[in-house]
Amino acid sequence: MSKVLWMPSALDDLQGIQAFISRDSVFYANKFVDDVFAATERLERFPNIGRVVPELGIETVREIVYGSYRIIYELISNKVQVLAVIHGKMLLPNFEYEN
Repeated sequence: MSKVLWMPSALDDLQGIQAFISRDSVFYANKFVDDVFAATERLERFPNIGRVVPELGIETVREIVYGSYRIIYELISNKVQVLAVIHGKMLLPNFEYEN
């Protein structure tokens, strides 16, 4: 089993999305956050479930899609490191990843 770790920048992304959604509904903002965490918890058992991020083409940098959002993560030995949570129409941020 892999351990899922969140980069501070990914948590910042999630907090920003939560704040945006909460302008319309606190309930759905909190549900979104819960659902994203649930999606990443599945990576503990199935770390390769996501597809390789097309823009990068690096086997160890993958993404899962939840609604309109991309949850980008990196596989590092027995860890899954969540790098970013971005809207599907946004460009990839510059983030650090191991090669």
